[in-house]
Amino acid sequence: MKAYALMVETFSRKGSVRFVHLCWLGIYAALFLIPMPPETWHWGQFLFAWSGCLLPLLLSEGIIGDDIASGRIRLIVTEPIRPVELYVYRLLGLSLQGAVHFLAVGVLVLLLHRLTGRGSVSHFAGFVLASWLIFNAWAALSTSLSVVLKRSNNSMLLFIVTVAVCFLLSLSIHFFPKSVGVNVVLPIVRYTCPPVELLANTALGKLDLLEGLGSVALSLLLVVLYGAAGVVLLGKREFKYVAD
Repeated sequence: MKAYALMVETFSRKGSVRFVHLCWLGIYAALFLIPMPPETWHWGQFLFAWSGCLLPLLLSEGIIGDDIASGRIRLIVTEPIRPVELYVYRLLGLSLQGAVHFLAVGVLVLLLHRLTGRGSVSHFAGFVLASWLIFNAWAALSTSLSVVLKRSNNSMLLFIVTVAVCFLLSLSIHFFPKSVGVNVVLPIVRYTCPPVELLANTALGKLDLLEGLGSVALSLLLVVLYGAAGVVLLGKREFKYVAD
């Protein structure tokens, strides 16, 4: 029962969570009203970027940090609920939200595409799966950050750092393509950060079967590693009743 309650709470803990889901669905529907040549818009790639990478940051803001800052977590972990259970069930709640969201968006996009013919749904099924996998990776990383950062700072910091790293890497690759530093940093980023590039290439069919399965396995492994780090950090925290 406590598992169900904690997972459901990830959806009901903030009114903004429901608002974000409705806004995201509304945006997909509204985009079909914008005239665009079919070859210039790929729904799968948009789903991957918009919902797979950005949505988990909004849904996970303050997912544990809010409870720590308010002192509520001291009540939660004495119900009794161990810190590891709190973390795992919150993350599973986010993952379930993502699965339902991608299912709803998939049905909506395919239905509207059939009615209007706008945009391309090439490789769409692959992108739905890739979007859910990358969603889980970002959600796990953001949830672990929420253990050590107050309130919703986890999502904001992760977004800013991600944009900064991508910007710096783009500049480095453009101006120093053969630099030793770039060649060392790129593999580290590719295999330790959420595997956006690998999963996108898998969805597009650019990788063979073994490489694609490797990308999926890597994404799941990173979720486990990010989650393990969060569980360890949460277990070492000392909580108080007084709000910060």
